[in-house]
Amino acid sequence: QKMVAVNASEMSQAITQTGRVALYGILFDFDKAEIKSESKPQLDEIAALLRTEQSLKLLVAGHTDTVGGAAHNLDLSRRRADAVVAALTQEYRIAAARLIAQGMGSGSPVASNDTEPGRAKNRRVELVKQ
Repeated sequence: QKMVAVNASEMSQAITQTGRVALYGILFDFDKAEIKSESKPQLDEIAALLRTEQSLKLLVAGHTDTVGGAAHNLDLSRRRADAVVAALTQEYRIAAARLIAQGMGSGSPVASNDTEPGRAKNRRVELVKQ
């Protein structure tokens, strides 16, 4: 499933309006926490947002679907959020003090987990203004 990166301006607008933005352009293999190379455009845009808005601090929240147990999904989502923070701090030189990683597991679905399209919507990374 191919997801489109949200650009820095769109992220800024969503964060201003709602305090958060859901991103589907950060991709992982099934049950893995290593960011896939196809995620680079989305990471580039997050870095651009953080460079433009120097005072912005973000919670990076990893979300999963319900495939797998609750404890496993909570750990997986935390490791994925950690991977995003690591990429932003190491590859893009964003100050670590501006980012907090948190795993949400499958506890905050935005769609039904009964179908693959619903599960795909639930697998996301959200940026939440702090």
